[in-house]
Amino acid sequence: MQGTSEYQPRTGIERWIDSRMPLPRLMYDSFIAYPIPRNLNYSYAFGAILSLVLVVQILTGVVLAMHYAANSAIAFNSVEQIMRDVNYGWLLRYMHANGSSMFFIAVYIHMFRGLYYGSYKAPREIQWILGVILFLLMMATAFMGYVLPWGQMSFWGATVITNLFSAIPLVGEGITHWLWGGFAVGNPTLNRFFSLHYLLPFMIVGVVILHVWAFHVTGQTNPTGVEPKSRSDVVPFTPHATMKDAVAMVAFALFFAWFLFYLPNYLGHPDNYTLANPLVTPPHIVPEWYFLPFYAILRAIPSKLGGVIAMFASIIVLFFLPWLDRSKVQSAAYRPLYRIFFWIFVVNVICLGYFGAKPPEGWYVLATQLLTAYYFVHFLIIFPLLGYIEKPRPRPTSITEAVLSKHKSGGGGTPAEAAASPERRG
Repeated sequence: MQGTSEYQPRTGIERWIDSRMPLPRLMYDSFIAYPIPRNLNYSYAFGAILSLVLVVQILTGVVLAMHYAANSAIAFNSVEQIMRDVNYGWLLRYMHANGSSMFFIAVYIHMFRGLYYGSYKAPREIQWILGVILFLLMMATAFMGYVLPWGQMSFWGATVITNLFSAIPLVGEGITHWLWGGFAVGNPTLNRFFSLHYLLPFMIVGVVILHVWAFHVTGQTNPTGVEPKSRSDVVPFTPHATMKDAVAMVAFALFFAWFLFYLPNYLGHPDNYTLANPLVTPPHIVPEWYFLPFYAILRAIPSKLGGVIAMFASIIVLFFLPWLDRSKVQSAAYRPLYRIFFWIFVVNVICLGYFGAKPPEGWYVLATQLLTAYYFVHFLIIFPLLGYIEKPRPRPTSITEAVLSKHKSGGGGTPAEAAASPERRG
């Protein structure tokens, strides 16, 4: 449905540029005339929201780096100096710190939307894989950034997480000492993490470009999971998607501002506002909230090596979803069993995050182990089986049919039910 370019230069300068480097044509074809399904809802706006937050993180990070001192002797005080002495330093620091949480809120919703509507299915496997790579890069960037304030939780979080690599046979100790830059977390570690934390966001930008490129090649998915078949199934990206994305970004910006101005420290750990002390171990070491589900999986396995394998496997399994899901139906809107198990999985992940913040003792341990087992059962057993045993609901023959049937039915029922009913097709 993409067709040929309809871009027509209007001025001599545009024609001159277009004949030598067709950047205006590329922007027009990608963000003005690009055809998108006419039935997209607001859950599809989180890609634009993520782009906005990424820009905010890079801009605030560059300015903060101008004032931050990557030295373990003065790093903590340099952060305090940014808060007190740099013009609007408090705003920049809080915006950057809370921006990481906003980033993960948006990316988790974006990923769950992809799971619900089957955005990982053919022909969009590469697009999904690039998205998982982005998720890994985000986690690495956020972890290294959390170490930079050099508070108690920063220091001990770095100590615990980097120590996990020592469980890898043969090369584990070497990797750990390389990350540390010595035999313990210290000034070389802080320098390494600061350098990588500054570099990785620009790598993220590169992968985002590939992700968007793949998206423009295969086209956007939609809630019905039916590919566009005619021009009536699509609308131009502008103004339809741009206006919807703009509304969603404004709403998300207000949510961000609420945390920024009223609860700037709510998502942080109190121990991280104390200078790092290698001689005093916090009573309960926990990472940031967005790492808690994976931290819970790590602790659910009694073996150190087993926990590391399980934690990394919980992310690696996401790469194989396009081949684990054997169903021919893309969207959960027409898969009644899959929809039930999807929401069970969402609750499971939330519960993993809750227990990841609890001390590993008593019944918390058993609950975490059961939740971890279900996490892998969901992907490795339930996903493939549903493709064989589930009976999907009838799907509409086109996006237009689904939209019109839904309006004729007064918004009641699913588009599939409306499309499948002769009376409603009337």
